[in-house]
Amino acid sequence: EVHLVESGGGVVQAGGSLVLSCTASGFSTGFTFDDYAIGWFRQAPGKAREGVSGIGSSRDSEWSGRSVKGRTTISRDNAKNTVYLQMNSLLPEDTAVYFCAADPFGGSQSGQYNSWGQGTQVTVSS
Repeated sequence: EVHLVESGGGVVQAGGSLVLSCTASGFSTGFTFDDYAIGWFRQAPGKAREGVSGIGSSRDSEWSGRSVKGRTTISRDNAKNTVYLQMNSLLPEDTAVYFCAADPFGGSQSGQYNSWGQGTQVTVSS
């Protein structure tokens, strides 16, 4: 499994912005970061895990969840083994633990990913 570390979470006021980072290491033999799709998911207390956004291995595909559409930008820096998720116009309902996940064939469903980070808390105050 790929080792993933999320960072950038914190407390932000409603209407503000955050940039979350996901840095990967420990790739399987013959694979590099470029070979992995990265997805961001979130989970709020008492709620199911929800897809936020994701980017394909060759940057030719991106997706975003319905609840954040138009408010997120995802990008990847393969030289730094890092994916960035910028979130704008944050709402209190965006409060959750945000996880990144990696898989060569990952898409918009959490079940498509084999490697997960520990998560970073995002709290949006009203």
